[in-house]
Amino acid sequence: MEENDGNPEDGKGTSFWKKNNRAVPGRPSPRKDVKTINSFSPSTSSSFQDFQRSISDAWDLGDDEFCNISRYHFAEEKIIKFKCLLESSLLNLSDLQNLSWPGIPFPVKADTWRLLAGYTPTCLELRDETLKKKRVEYWNYVSQYYETDARDDIYQGTYRQIHIDIPRMSPTISLFRQKVVQQMFERILFIWSVRHPASGYVQGINDLVTPFFIVFLHQVLPEGTNLDEVDISLLDEEKRNIVEADSYWCFCKFLDGIQDNYIFPQLGIQHKINRLRELIQRIDGGLHNHLQKNGVEYLQFSFRWMNNLLTRELPLRCLIRLWDTYLAELDTFSSFQLFVCAAFLLHWRQDLMVEKDFQGLMLFLQNLPTQNWNDSNINLLVAEAYRLKCTFADAPNHFQSKDS
Repeated sequence: MEENDGNPEDGKGTSFWKKNNRAVPGRPSPRKDVKTINSFSPSTSSSFQDFQRSISDAWDLGDDEFCNISRYHFAEEKIIKFKCLLESSLLNLSDLQNLSWPGIPFPVKADTWRLLAGYTPTCLELRDETLKKKRVEYWNYVSQYYETDARDDIYQGTYRQIHIDIPRMSPTISLFRQKVVQQMFERILFIWSVRHPASGYVQGINDLVTPFFIVFLHQVLPEGTNLDEVDISLLDEEKRNIVEADSYWCFCKFLDGIQDNYIFPQLGIQHKINRLRELIQRIDGGLHNHLQKNGVEYLQFSFRWMNNLLTRELPLRCLIRLWDTYLAELDTFSSFQLFVCAAFLLHWRQDLMVEKDFQGLMLFLQNLPTQNWNDSNINLLVAEAYRLKCTFADAPNHFQSKDS
């Protein structure tokens, strides 16, 4: 590797995110080690090889757990590259997307996410003023919708469902059990649902706010703050308001391209599930036939993957890394996520082929052992997704595995 992107154990200060090695309830222990980058097929397209070389500094398979955010130091050279772009008078968004795809250093992540989401303009001179206006606009929405419409009979069903779902978020993370945090999420989701009546609130989208909330919260907290020890009620109100407003706007921008996933009867997700089935049949007929022979339908496990964008399958630290690539792919995210799901399913091929009945397969698919995953696993996942996209996105239907 050309650079060492991280030094997670420098021994200074406390970590923002306390490392938690406890197994997630209901999840079995991991059965396999992380695969190496050499597992990519020699048939990988030249475009992928060019891409891989262009970001060679990002493929460090070392211990880069997100749980030590405050002590996690990316190579200074990489941070400088981001800062040069972020501080340019007229930012080249394509350059920022390319630089962000393999991962964004935390010191510049929040500012980069706002730009990638289209929340802040590429013109540096307009950025601060735009942020001020959009934050004021959000709090006007709070007054207009949440503080009045939440009591309206027509929205009581929506409000009640949000109120039920929010306490269930990330149960292993104490931050999300705080009343102030739950109220922040409640406002964000209620306003989004009122302003998007075609879909309204759908169970699961509450999870999609979480990565934005954590990243913007990290930016306003003192360095060295431990996430498990943060009392949001003691945080300066202006800072809380910034975190909430920015989370709302980026969440809105993120969902704009996939809103058909959430419009009844969620035809967007149904279409993606059908495409996933066809894709796996072409890539790995043996695995596809194994699932079909044992009565496993793709809808039974991949609906949640599509609806929640893998938020229930991955640790939060991994989601935040995955969101770097998702936001860099925002223009084509709807199609790219299909290949992420395909790569995710294929990753577990060996384990799935061992299971010999419906019960065993479904138990494994619904409790995937990802609790010890880190950035390295996500790097491999998105790289494989990119390879599959290059190989199969426009390939004819007869281009498939011999085991079909």
